[in-house]
Amino acid sequence: MAADMAREVKLWNDKREREMYDNFADLFAIIRTMEKLEKAYVRDVISSKDYEPECTKLIAQFKTLTTSLKDTIPSVERFMETYKMDCPAAVNRLLVSGIPATVEHRASSSDLGTAAAVAECVQHFITSMDSLKLNMVAVDQLYPALSDLLSALSRVPQLPPDFEGKVKAREWISRLKNMGASEELTEQQARQLLFDLDSSYNAFINSLPKSA
Repeated sequence: MAADMAREVKLWNDKREREMYDNFADLFAIIRTMEKLEKAYVRDVISSKDYEPECTKLIAQFKTLTTSLKDTIPSVERFMETYKMDCPAAVNRLLVSGIPATVEHRASSSDLGTAAAVAECVQHFITSMDSLKLNMVAVDQLYPALSDLLSALSRVPQLPPDFEGKVKAREWISRLKNMGASEELTEQQARQLLFDLDSSYNAFINSLPKSA
């Protein structure tokens, strides 16, 4: 009897189930961490300089994870209800805004008409990078995201025509145009595209007006 009571209780029956529960735990942790980060920023416990990269990283991790879990977790809100998660600040940042508060503030303080384009650029950068990280490397998967990114960058007035992100996006779009829709990038090409996107994203963030 004692031996039966001491027996380990497993939450999963196979490797796939274990991975699913690990992903659930990761999603739970990202949401809770974002809630704490947002509160720390509002209370001035963390500086804007430290807040922004951490927030951007959490948003990217959240989008990557929820994309891979879309069949298992079609609704993040329902997931939060199931696990009794009261995280309104995280919901706003992850599901409503999708960009760090510092990016929102810089955009709105410089020009309200530019704010939407700035938010779009951040979204398209993250979406494109997430696609590559999820091994979505077919032309018909990457071309729309890069086209949307270039279009959004063109609507941000302070970016010059030779801005790194615009140049790189045009180069890759031109390359993809010469490939068939079902063709895929090689591992080396995908790695280079991810590098170019990451470099361009950092240049884009640095180009925005700094918070006072």
